Amino acid sequence: MTRPSVTIDFVSDVVCPWCALGATALEQAIANLADEVSVELTFKPFELNPDMPAEGEHAVRHMMRKYGRTAEEVATRNAMVIARGQAIGFHFDLERRSHFYNTFDAHRLLFWALLEGRQARLHKVLLRAYFTDGKNPSDHETLAHLAAEAGLDPAQAREVLATGAFAKEVRELEAFYRERGIDSVPTMILNGRHLVSGSQSVGDYEQLLRQLAQATAEA
Repeated sequence: MTRPSVTIDFVSDVVCPWCALGATALEQAIANLADEVSVELTFKPFELNPDMPAEGEHAVRHMMRKYGRTAEEVATRNAMVIARGQAIGFHFDLERRSHFYNTFDAHRLLFWALLEGRQARLHKVLLRAYFTDGKNPSDHETLAHLAAEAGLDPAQAREVLATGAFAKEVRELEAFYRERGIDSVPTMILNGRHLVSGSQSVGDYEQLLRQLAQATAEA
């Protein structure tokens, strides 16, 4: 029997902790329902900090400046993120993750990785590298090493990064989602029309996938 299929466009940024939580929970939900639903998952670009300078900005100071939070409020929020990560097996080390960075080049690399059939793997590697290992996702050499870890050719990754390849495509995708009112992430578009905002639990994602799969099968 053919499994019903669901497409998911997962709009996110690789320096967004809620995106890391959502992507991890969604991956587990997809795996749990592998015998019931066929899922085509694509990660789409969104930059939390498109104007971030090359050197980045200290994470706590950035959160205080951007969102008007106190240092204590930032610490409380970080503790909540860490606890939610532990519950689904994602380790946040927010002391090693000391800065926020611009992620445009990381999104260009993810676009290329999609063409190479390795996008989901690279996305997972990027999240771990940033949130667990504290690596800089705007540094080209770091990105090339992470591409190799994801099974991609590091020499090709360096060429993509050095030449500015896929910049136009990423900018167009970012504009496409902004024009449709997406101003926070993670946001998912399921089957091209159902929008789900925010990070959900594994169980919530499973329920969503089952509902869409049933609707697809009935249609």
